[in-house]
Amino acid sequence: MEKKIPKTPSPWVSAIPLAVLTALLYAVICAFGGDAINGGSQIALLSAASVCVMLSMGLYRCRWEVLEEAIIDNIRASASAILILLLIGAIAGTWMVSGVVPTMIYYGLKMLHPSFFLVASCLICAVVSIMTGSSWTTIATIGVALMGIGRAMGFPEGWVAGAIISGAYFGDKLSLLSDTTVLASSTVGVPVFTHIRYMLYTTVPSMLVALGVFTAAGLLLDHAVTSEAALYAEALRTTFRITPWLLVVPLLTGILIARKLPAIVTLFAATVFAAVAMLVAQPELVARVAGAETLDCMSGFRGVLMTSFGPTAIPTGSEQLDQLVSTRGMAGMLDTVWLIVCAMCFGGVMTGSGMLRSLTRIFLRLVRRTFSAVASTVGAGIFFNLCTADQYISIILSGRLFRELYAERGLEPRLLSRSVEDSATVCSVLIPWNSCGMTQATVLGVSTFVYAPYCIFNIVSPLMSLAVAAIGWKIRKLRIKN
Repeated sequence: MEKKIPKTPSPWVSAIPLAVLTALLYAVICAFGGDAINGGSQIALLSAASVCVMLSMGLYRCRWEVLEEAIIDNIRASASAILILLLIGAIAGTWMVSGVVPTMIYYGLKMLHPSFFLVASCLICAVVSIMTGSSWTTIATIGVALMGIGRAMGFPEGWVAGAIISGAYFGDKLSLLSDTTVLASSTVGVPVFTHIRYMLYTTVPSMLVALGVFTAAGLLLDHAVTSEAALYAEALRTTFRITPWLLVVPLLTGILIARKLPAIVTLFAATVFAAVAMLVAQPELVARVAGAETLDCMSGFRGVLMTSFGPTAIPTGSEQLDQLVSTRGMAGMLDTVWLIVCAMCFGGVMTGSGMLRSLTRIFLRLVRRTFSAVASTVGAGIFFNLCTADQYISIILSGRLFRELYAERGLEPRLLSRSVEDSATVCSVLIPWNSCGMTQATVLGVSTFVYAPYCIFNIVSPLMSLAVAAIGWKIRKLRIKN
């Protein structure tokens, strides 16, 4: 008996799960608003995945084993991101209760002028991200501190989060330590230094536009007067023991990053550093978290663990500051982890069924010249971010999809790697159900829909990639060998 070869899904059928997902997510967001991440979005993703499964098995005789294997591969690929996310939750708790983040906020309130706070935040995050190679780590540490300063100064949280994310993703793109930078260059087969140098032609102009917008916004927006910021600073000083010695924790973390240790190792070490600082600098707060009157070995152990994995609430006398210094630890990341797993299930069945491949053929038909090749690559990067919900998968799929086509058209591979980064890397944070969008919304406490319009660098980058391709700046064709 002959085996039946599974049919290739048509683009129209392949678009049905995406349409279902879009409709369900719209309904969920209308019904639950900012609480959509607490369960509604997960059900939407699994429902869309089930539609994909039914169509592929019913119409195209796709075996369940194939779909299951694709789901497992996707979840396996996201395992490190999930561990990093949990460690970020631990860092958020320990860095807050230890006084590290309050110390940075305190000195920030004393030193940063409100009129230039947004542009300064963007530049600070850019520098830190270049040194760390991680937008996630930058946002989870210095970004959280800057978010607190911005709220204390009275800036709209969307503007503050947009400035932080813009700077963090600029540095992530240009850092030799960045996993997305290395992934994009290696997928296409471009030396990493060549890739980084070529990205300067689109990344630097995009950043200059962002800095101009944030400078203008800082001068035009209403913000708190210095006396109000001073009140917040005093409340922090009253609640926490503020000392420059606590800045040793981020300094040691930076040293580990400079030594190129894996992100998971570095984040775990940063949590341990903060736990030690917590016991030394804030013994009363640790005892309060543990529910004890005085600090001893058991209450210290209990307080450190509770700060790492669970919620903490420290009264400061200011309602706004109370919200800032309250943390959720690892437990606060579980909704996001759940959402990532469901997103990986959807991306897996779309890949395993062949529907994702069917949809990508649409992009290939559009490629005629240099501009259309770059436009298709940028469109594919954004499209993959939408339907796979993961920037790493988007980078790999975009690079592999267009690699041979660029070679056939005589286009440099570095143009492909740059176009992939200008879209798949920076736009991932703008999509609410993407792992990047979900993570940053959770870490900063600002909905993706709120901060997305203000992520100027992330919005301008794909447009700048198209503009540079349109004028042909620093783009040359290779001779095609017969």
